[in-house]
Amino acid sequence: VQLQESGPGLVKPSQTLSLTCIVSGASITTNYFHWSWIRQPPGKVLEWMGAIAYSGSTYYSPSLKSRASISRDNARNTLYLQMNSLKAEDSAVYYCAVRYPSGSVYRSESYSPWGQGTQVAVSS
Repeated sequence: VQLQESGPGLVKPSQTLSLTCIVSGASITTNYFHWSWIRQPPGKVLEWMGAIAYSGSTYYSPSLKSRASISRDNARNTLYLQMNSLKAEDSAVYYCAVRYPSGSVYRSESYSPWGQGTQVAVSS
């Protein structure tokens, strides 16, 4: 499986972030696969943000649930992350990753492989 993230690079505070993850090598509707967004702010640890299951069910980190939304386009085999009300603290490298049927859906460690990541800076 290969994953390729893309995004705007720079977003202003209070705006909405939209990221795309194009998946190849497997269908995003493959049974029991989960697809996650994970981020790492500079100098900080990885943060699991949320995931979308093969079924379309979504899961979110409680700290981001009110601002983040994960969706998909099955025909394009593509995942999306939208997050509103951006703050400087949202500056990070954002990754998408896949979890095969093993490990917790809610833990970054359960996901492999990952994409190469896309840098997002929130600044005016």
